[in-house]
Parts: sequence; structure tokens; C-alpha cells
Amino acid sequence: MLKTLDRYIIRQFLGTFFLILMLIMAIAVVFDISEKTEDFAKTSASLKEIVVDYYVNFILYYSNLFSGLLIFIAVLLFTSKLAGRSEVIAMLSSGVSFPRFVRPFLITATILTALSLYINVFLLPHANRTRLSFEKAHIWSTYKLEEKNVLREIAPGEIIYFEAVDMPKRTGYRFSMEKWEDGQLRRKLMSDRAVFDTVTGRWAIFDYMIRDIPPEKGFRQLDQGLGHQAMDLGEAMPAERIIRGAQLDTLIPLKLSDLGQRLAIAQAMDRTEIADFIKAEKARGGSTVAYYEVEQKQRTSYPFATYVFTLMGVGIASRKVRGGTGVHLVLGVILCLLYVFTMKMTTVAATNSAFNPTLAVWIPNIIFGIIGVWIYWKAPK
Repeated sequence: MLKTLDRYIIRQFLGTFFLILMLIMAIAVVFDISEKTEDFAKTSASLKEIVVDYYVNFILYYSNLFSGLLIFIAVLLFTSKLAGRSEVIAMLSSGVSFPRFVRPFLITATILTALSLYINVFLLPHANRTRLSFEKAHIWSTYKLEEKNVLREIAPGEIIYFEAVDMPKRTGYRFSMEKWEDGQLRRKLMSDRAVFDTVTGRWAIFDYMIRDIPPEKGFRQLDQGLGHQAMDLGEAMPAERIIRGAQLDTLIPLKLSDLGQRLAIAQAMDRTEIADFIKAEKARGGSTVAYYEVEQKQRTSYPFATYVFTLMGVGIASRKVRGGTGVHLVLGVILCLLYVFTMKMTTVAATNSAFNPTLAVWIPNIIFGIIGVWIYWKAPK
């Protein structure tokens, strides 16, 4: 059973956190409305769609995104207030040990961590799907693929290539498709351009040339069977065949989105979808695999930052210092900035430098967890 001290601290912790959360989200919504007023004026979306489909899910997404930092600020504010009123000194002087004082903070951190995990893994992907669908329909400009010389493996041994892709026109230029068997090139399709039909899912290939290449072992086997006489019988040798044409409609197992899409789409994938997408993207040789892996791992790692921020916040704010809450907030802001900077460095290293995504998302928690333990150890007992 929770005692009076536990209930008091948990109530203060949660009350301060949700108050700060509501204030920050209100400010965020006001700024977002001011930024998108022109887009909303031009759109055909109803007021209900703007409020329910966009802003309800907007608040859910950003509340969860900033929850760790807001928890840190909440802990700093109300713990600093306790220290300023000498309540912490009174508790410790009455025989309450510092670990016992910290216990309700950790209980609250556990509740918030579990809530964040549930939202991240189960609720948020579906909310993001609705929010991003609204943005795609009413706010976003047409997506452009900046990548050049696009290579994808659409099936084992089948590789496609585009020199450039114009996503608004659904057209790829300098297109080729190769089929390999046993390490040998057996067929190659080359064309000036390929256009994707979003209705039928087919690619229209224009000004194409197909080369059917016989296997090398066919030559060797034939040569061994006929001896030198085979050199005089050209019609008996497997010959390369070339087919040309103006247009060819073909069903290639490749969608336009497989070539590239907004990275924000990863936020709308649930755990099964993102795992399947990563597996397929690795098989295709996609260049954005690391980003999706980071998104997948962060859904678990980020909620556990609640423990890190809580431990640091209690350790800093429980000490009564000259300057009070202001000093505590300055130290807290510095630590928050360092945490965000570290997280940014590691995730960029994962997406651009082949750094392990799991390590990238957990290193900030490990580093600042150690700092939090050190601050806790040095806190007045």
C-alpha cells in the first residue's frame, strides 16, 4: 500500500507534468495553426477533419515525443519547490532515507514509462497514419526523390536501375532491368523511360531493347560435343537475341513508393509493418534502411529515458541552493540540450555512417543514466 508520502509525491509529480504538458501543447497548437492558416484556407477539409484527424493526433504525437523532457522539467520544478520550502530537509531529518524519498518518483516514472511504451508501440502508429494521411492530402507538396542512380533488387537475381526518377510524373529515366542466373547475366531490358500506372500497378516501358543472352556453359558444352566443327556451324550455337519496340506494358513487382517515400511514413507503421518493411528494403538494397531501424528501436528506448530524467531531476533539485528553482532549471536545460545533442549525433551516425542503430538509440540513455546515478550518489542524504 502507498503511504501518505508516496501519494503526495506521486500526485505532485503527475499534476505538475500534465499541467506543463497541457501548456506546451496549447502553445504548439497555436503556433501550428498560425503556420498552416493559409493551407487550411485553401483545403477542402472540413473543420471536423482538421480538429479530429489532424490536431487530436498532432497533440498525441508531440505529447509523446516531448514527454521525457517535460517529465524532467516537472521533476525539477516541484522537487525544487519542495527543497525551497525545506520539505526535503524535513523528510530526511525525520528518518526518511534518501532512497525511500526517491521511491515514489520511480513508481511514477514506471507508470509514465509503461504508458509511453503502450502509446509508442500500439496507439501512435495508427494515430500517425491518420495525421500523415491528412497532411499528404491537404498540406504536403508533391514528394521529390533526390537520389540518383537508383538500384533495387525486386526478386532474387532481378535488379532494376533508374538513372533518375521524377516522382510527380511517376517516371523513371534511363531504365534497365537485369536477370541473373548462376552469376551470369541472362536477360537485360533497357529503355529510355518507364512510367508507372497507379491504377493498374503496371509499368509502361518506352523505346525499349531486350537482350536475351545464352549461358556460357551452353557454348562450352556444345563446343565439347562437336569439336572444332562447331566453329563452322553458326546456326548450332546458342545465339544472343535482341528485341526492340516502342512500348511495352509489364507487371514489375515494384511500386513507386518502393523507390522512395517521405521518411515520416515510418511513423505510421506498426511494429509488424516496420519489421516487414525493413526486411524487404534490405533485400531491395534500399538506402534508407538505417532510418527505419532507428525509428523501430527508438519506440522502445525513448520511453526508458523517463527513468534517466527522473533520476537526474531528483538528484539536482533535492539540493537547496541559493537561487532556488532558477539554478535548477538552468542545470536542467543544459542537461536536456546535451541529451538531445547526443541523441542527434548517434542517430545521424546510424543513418549516414553505418553505425549500429540499437547502440545509436541506447547510448544517450546509457551515458545520461550514468550521469543520473552519479548525481543521485552525490545528492544530500
